[in-house]
Amino acid sequence: MFDAIAGRYDFLNHLLSAGLDTRWRARAVRELALSADAHVIDLCTGTADLAIASAIHDAGVQVVGVDFAAEMLRVGLAKLRGREMARSITLIRGDATAIPVCTGWADAATIGFGIRNVARPEQALDELARVLRPGGRLAILEFGEPIVGVRAVYNWYFRSVLPRLGRLVSKHQSAYSYLPASVGSFPPPKVFARTIAEHGFQHVRAVPLSLGIVYLYVADRR
Repeated sequence: MFDAIAGRYDFLNHLLSAGLDTRWRARAVRELALSADAHVIDLCTGTADLAIASAIHDAGVQVVGVDFAAEMLRVGLAKLRGREMARSITLIRGDATAIPVCTGWADAATIGFGIRNVARPEQALDELARVLRPGGRLAILEFGEPIVGVRAVYNWYFRSVLPRLGRLVSKHQSAYSYLPASVGSFPPPKVFARTIAEHGFQHVRAVPLSLGIVYLYVADRR
């Protein structure tokens, strides 16, 4: 599914989020407090937007982006070459539950709207705890349920308008129906924050962004 929509993925992200996706990624990177020579894992990297946001922080930052979808990575690699960032970011086709990186290599790790797509998210969290050094920072962006005052309007947009726009632009019949369905089955913020804490992390925070449309989960490796 993600391979099929790779060519229109970035455009639709910006369109359907009204450009807020850029701000969400920037906030996640700020929370990492990256040093000038930090090593970063970007899991479920897709077309590498969050990896790029991390690498832009400082020329010395090294990012490894991991994803299953070859076409998404192909689009991401073209972006890296266009920005002359291929030396700062390495893209690898791999499994989120078996990250192809040495234990303790990373100073920070990110996931942008991908953890809900992992079949065994607890195993992915265990792997992130393995590849992060003790004290390393984790930042996860994921969709949430907005505050009560805007919830009805947002749910109408998210479940009715967004899938139609997604189908129209991407030409894929199910990808943008899958999005609200997968978000609806994802654990609430308090529950997911507890899951993070149970898999090698501490000081877990669930920070609502844009009235709770998105949550930023921040934690430190024990």
